[in-house]
Amino acid sequence: MKYLDYKGYTGSIEYSPEDNLLFGQVLGLRGLISYEGETGKHLEQDFRDAIDTYLNECKASGKSPEKPFKGSFNVRISPALHQQAALLAMETKVSLNNFVAEAIRSRVGKESV
Repeated sequence: MKYLDYKGYTGSIEYSPEDNLLFGQVLGLRGLISYEGETGKHLEQDFRDAIDTYLNECKASGKSPEKPFKGSFNVRISPALHQQAALLAMETKVSLNNFVAEAIRSRVGKESV
C-alpha cells in the first residue's frame, strides 16, 4: 500500500467504487483527520489542507498537535516469548529494546523488498 506524507504525518489512500472517490485518513493519531478527492492530485491537496487546518487549529487553541509514530509503543507478548527475547538480548549483550528494534528492522526490510 502506498501512503501520503506531509509535515511528518502519513495518510492512507483508499478508493470507494460506489462514490467513485479516493479517500483516506491520517494514520497514527487518536483523533480522526480525513480527506478525499476525485483524482490523486485532488486527494493529495485535500490531505495537505487537512494537515494544515489541524496544525492551525492547534496553534490557535494553544494546544500541542498530536505527533504520530513517536518511536515509543507498548507490545504485549506471552511471558515465554518475553523471556526468550530477554535471554537472547542478554546473550548478545544488547538491551531488550535494541533487540526488538533490530527484529522489527529485519522484518520491515524483508517486507519492503
